[in-house]
Amino acid sequence: MDNWKTKIIVIGGLLGAAAGIIAALLLIQRAEETQQMPRLTAGDGVKVGVGVLGLLRLIADIAGSKK
Repeated sequence: MDNWKTKIIVIGGLLGAAAGIIAALLLIQRAEETQQMPRLTAGDGVKVGVGVLGLLRLIADIAGSKK
């Protein structure tokens, strides 16, 4: 694999991990404020999934428009 490809994969993985950690911290903070265990419903999961797909589509469009 080329060096630039490895860098992109590593940076993408680190950004994804950082985003996941921040999301978990926000979820914990909200749970502590409300004094309730966080509950994620199926609807919440669908919202997150659609958001992630939208983000991936945006990234793919940006990468494709540079040609």
